[in-house]
Amino acid sequence: MLNQPPPRDVAPSWLKPFESDAAELEALLATLPPRLAAALGALPQRDELVEIVLDLGRVPEARFAGGVHPLSPAHVSEDDLAQVVGSLGAFTGDNRAGISGTLHRFSAIRNRNERVVGLTIRRGRALQGTTAVVSDIVETALSIMLLGPPGVGKTTMLRELARVLANEFDRRVVVVDTSNEIAGDGNVPHPSIGRARRMQVAHPELQHRVMIEAVENHMPEVIVVDEIGTELEAQAARTIAERGVQLIATAHGQTLENVLFNPTLSDLLGGIESVTLGDEEARRRGSQKTVLERRTRPTFSVLIELRSRDEFVVHRDVATTVDALLRGEPVEGELRTRLPDGSILRRPAAPPISAPAPGVAAPPPRPAS
Repeated sequence: MLNQPPPRDVAPSWLKPFESDAAELEALLATLPPRLAAALGALPQRDELVEIVLDLGRVPEARFAGGVHPLSPAHVSEDDLAQVVGSLGAFTGDNRAGISGTLHRFSAIRNRNERVVGLTIRRGRALQGTTAVVSDIVETALSIMLLGPPGVGKTTMLRELARVLANEFDRRVVVVDTSNEIAGDGNVPHPSIGRARRMQVAHPELQHRVMIEAVENHMPEVIVVDEIGTELEAQAARTIAERGVQLIATAHGQTLENVLFNPTLSDLLGGIESVTLGDEEARRRGSQKTVLERRTRPTFSVLIELRSRDEFVVHRDVATTVDALLRGEPVEGELRTRLPDGSILRRPAAPPISAPAPGVAAPPPRPAS
């Protein structure tokens, strides 16, 4: 029987928190009202904190990977929210703020009058050892896309990939840090990205411009980006790849299929176009005359789906995977499971990606530009 991964609220011994981890947690606690800071500080699992939720008129909660813990029977007041907000710098246009020198993120919820009525305080944490599961892929210098639901460690892995490539592979790495989640708040990048350089983004809608600026002005060999989500960002990613720069990024989506059939992001995986076959070719394929085919070369050569913090599905050849998927053939990646001792178990992913039957229409692709 396969050994089960450790509970997600217990840090495995092979994962090494960064040396400033404890001090950064104290910096987060210092922003809270004293009663909440004391309650959280007294919890035995405090070191495994994921986030704190403060909503006006509701019980304050500390969230851990293993569950939720109320911090006080007293509801969150306007004074509580004001104290936290007052301890921070200004919120950006996307309602985010941080603590200089840390990786924590404070996200505000506002009412119609722009008053803060809720806060999500997400603990940022640098962990060394998270990239061991894909170390063979990192060495290839291929462009890599990371997908997965929130909370599975995509940004943590991006941060560690930047450090490993800069420090251990001596690559020129530039991090485009739109929300300051990869390298932290403040003008000096968090030491967890090693010798990688960081470019901040004034407004989220300018991310695509900074991506191109990084290539044109700073001669990177690797660019690291969190959250490619717009057509302009997808176009910038293709420009970067066409210039021979390795790109490592996350995108909006949980699986390869999500991205492939997303009209905005489909181009990252080569895009989709409808092709009309001749009678003989349609008979040979056993398909309808109108089929879906990949339009061009994918921007990303490798795609990794993070199912959890300990399970990853690796698609080592995105072009081949997409072609098979569009032909209606069974497609499966390689499932890698990180065991409690840090070793990696590899086996075919199950169940395989579901593929549309040949000639069956899929969600509309983005028109060719």
